[in-house]
Amino acid sequence: MSQSPKLFIFDLDGVITDTAEFHYLAWKKLAEELGVTFDRQFNEQLKGISRMESLERILALNPALSLTEEDKEQRAHDKNEYYKNLIASIDGEHTLPGIENLLKEIQGSGIKIALGSASKNASMVLEKLGLTNYFNYIVDAAKVSKGKPDPETFTTAADTLGIAYSDCIGVEDAAAGVEAINKAGMFSVGVGSSDHLAAADYIVEDTAKLNFEEIVRQYVSWKGKP
Repeated sequence: MSQSPKLFIFDLDGVITDTAEFHYLAWKKLAEELGVTFDRQFNEQLKGISRMESLERILALNPALSLTEEDKEQRAHDKNEYYKNLIASIDGEHTLPGIENLLKEIQGSGIKIALGSASKNASMVLEKLGLTNYFNYIVDAAKVSKGKPDPETFTTAADTLGIAYSDCIGVEDAAAGVEAINKAGMFSVGVGSSDHLAAADYIVEDTAKLNFEEIVRQYVSWKGKP
């Protein structure tokens, strides 16, 4: 079918696996070191954005803190080390429900698959999950200069693989990610609350409800609109 998609681009955290808890614990440890009170509600603001942007938001909680750029880089590095220690134990059991079957169906249909993640550890996490062989390309924070909601993460994947943006489907669980997909002119699939992801072209409650045929049907309908 000529209207079929040619590339799926998946976010990592909250879509392929859920390492959000590890990010939360790592940021919480760093915030405590800085004397900043940090809770789960505030942590929601950090989902889908870059490490440095997350750090800036945490530092803004205590205006009395004054860090040099070098200090900030060190603190961001410290957070990443805490996170890497926490995720050292993950394996295939941590892949979210339905995801591996979906990847198999996409790959079996001859459609390319890319990862578009704000994490510099994306390749390592995929390897630990045993999913690397499904992906044709990985875009992580090291490959882009602008994080989500800027579309660069998604356009970089499409450009590298030589695929038109309108032939792409992006799958995200964060509002910033859905915004990035939409700005790129791609079909956006949101995983989670419809209140939170209202801008998505198609929404499912959780990964177990990501059905390949239904996603393609929704995409074809979207592409056929004038």
